[in-house]
Amino acid sequence: MKKQVVAITGASSGLGAALAKLYGLKGAHVCLLGRSKEKLESSFNGQEGSYSAHALNIVNKEEVASVFHQLSEEFGEVDMLINNAGVGYFGLAEDLGTEELCTMLDVNVKGTIYPTQAVLPQMKKRNKGTIVNIVSTAGLVGKANESGYVASKFAVRGFTESLQAELSDTMIRISGIYMGGMDTPFWDGIFSDEKRKMLMQPKDVAEIIVHNLDERTNLSVDEVIIRNKKPKK
Repeated sequence: MKKQVVAITGASSGLGAALAKLYGLKGAHVCLLGRSKEKLESSFNGQEGSYSAHALNIVNKEEVASVFHQLSEEFGEVDMLINNAGVGYFGLAEDLGTEELCTMLDVNVKGTIYPTQAVLPQMKKRNKGTIVNIVSTAGLVGKANESGYVASKFAVRGFTESLQAELSDTMIRISGIYMGGMDTPFWDGIFSDEKRKMLMQPKDVAEIIVHNLDERTNLSVDEVIIRNKKPKK
């Protein structure tokens, strides 16, 4: 019997790595996707489960299509795609640089759309599959000093909701995950050690996501919202 094939972008650290480890322990074959194959292999060296590491430039549509074709040839068609790769730059709106803005739009938006385009045809053919877009609560509400990042995440939310509408008459499940800040390398150089103590742990967030996305009969989880719990001063 073929193992479930789960493909995760941005899988070398943070939430992507936490999700990959959980799905590996559940018996899936997890295709780890990221910029550095060596970093992916190092992160999962000795980890229990079935994994393969694949270097991927997420903003190159032709490369994305080629890598996903390779995955289906080697491991079988992708059953679950988790679009997790993302990047953020923060500061006042007027100070946002062109390169920073373009990078966020490329990685966060194109980096969600291109892998989705790569797996959708075979999912439609089978009338089965799951696509999970890791969005962030920045896709729900505007935030000070995050204008460019929020703009990119609102785009991902719009793409997610449009996919849900397009595929409403199929058995393909589309889920948007809207979570607050986690203690991951994403915040390196941005948050102080004291502020990072208030962030959620990626393993906890991953466990909530995996539990909610377990396949159940005749239902689809359209969105999962996980917020930071801030103690009263």
